[in-house]
Amino acid sequence: MNDVANRARGLLADALELEPGEIGDDASMDTVGAWTSLGHMRLVLALEQTLGRELDPASIVEIETLKDIETLLQSGA
Repeated sequence: MNDVANRARGLLADALELEPGEIGDDASMDTVGAWTSLGHMRLVLALEQTLGRELDPASIVEIETLKDIETLLQSGA
């Protein structure tokens, strides 16, 4: 697993109050019960802090999987 994947997993785990080991490679809003609207907002705040910029509303609603988080981190780094 690369650094971006580890960062994405860590951000998602923290936002959802889970351990990184509980986040599978195929993690998505549909497969992780803890990924609630509140957890999603915590994730967005963490991503914005990490990236040093605000995410636009369209980007926020497009974050649905762990891979989406990785993509954001790669594009914003």
